[in-house]
Amino acid sequence: MTKSVTVTYALWAMGGPLGLHHLYLGRDSHALLWMLTLGGFGVGWAREFFRIPAYVGEANRETEGGLRDSKRHPIARPPPVSFARFAGQISVGIYFGTVALIGLNSLSFFYLIVLPLCVGAGVHLVSSVGEQTTDLHKTLIACVITSPIFYGSTISPLPISIAASVTASQHRRFKTHPPSGSQQELGPRLYRLALVWLAFSAPLGYSIFHNTTATLYYLSDCVAALLDMFWFFPWLRSVVEYFLLLPYRILGAFTGWGPSEESWRKVLEILLTERSQREREALQMLSVSKDASMEEVTRSYRELVKVWHPDHNPGSKMEEAQKMFIQIQEAYETLLRGQKPDHRNK
Repeated sequence: MTKSVTVTYALWAMGGPLGLHHLYLGRDSHALLWMLTLGGFGVGWAREFFRIPAYVGEANRETEGGLRDSKRHPIARPPPVSFARFAGQISVGIYFGTVALIGLNSLSFFYLIVLPLCVGAGVHLVSSVGEQTTDLHKTLIACVITSPIFYGSTISPLPISIAASVTASQHRRFKTHPPSGSQQELGPRLYRLALVWLAFSAPLGYSIFHNTTATLYYLSDCVAALLDMFWFFPWLRSVVEYFLLLPYRILGAFTGWGPSEESWRKVLEILLTERSQREREALQMLSVSKDASMEEVTRSYRELVKVWHPDHNPGSKMEEAQKMFIQIQEAYETLLRGQKPDHRNK
């Protein structure tokens, strides 16, 4: 059935961030991406205003069976490089990795298997949007190889996503068959999309509702770690903060809500303040001052570990020693994550 540009624009306006117009056009991979990211974090949805006629033309050519003609897309020739697609691969890879950090970090071998698979899935989803795709196996291998290098780091989704995106771009190719949704009934397509959406959102929802405090900690760690990467380049930090504020700017532009940016800035401040509070509590737990160097923190940590190690506190004191030992370990890890070279002593 021939697709209408008018209907596509109407669906884009009414439910674009949920991918309704892509469902109409049979672009199920694109629709799923929009469902999971709310229209590419709003930016991709707004950008599509100018691309909808091209999408409709592609869908109509697919219906007529002419899109994969060898004269149009020679199989041996890779698709052109797209900066927007590459940036989307990195962003969605980081996003999928952050969601995994929030909802699945308690699983065994998380940093070795779970996290790289989640980041790779996000990168591959963006790589498979539209007419092209990439080699999933090589993308996942790049993630699995990169992940151990940044084992335990809060910012590990970033380098993993970059490595996966580079690999996916190197092995990009045109799809050799029409999009899965173009010739199938709507019911089965929606069923599959719903299953994927539930698989993505269920761990995150469980974590938010049953472990709210830990969720805030992970969010604050991720945001603070991202901003801390650029502490020595204030202008670059401002650029990153600008993009973190972008969702509220878009929301304010469409709703007319005036104080949106200031409200979002307060959210960032709350997250960063929460992180600072955790560092203060960690310093107190290790009995060191706020101006202590990392060497002093490590020295105090080792002394306290010797005192409170369960093996040194048998009998009735063992339970108390175990609790203190765990709290000391967590405090030390908190200070390690927030450590920047020579920055604490300035």
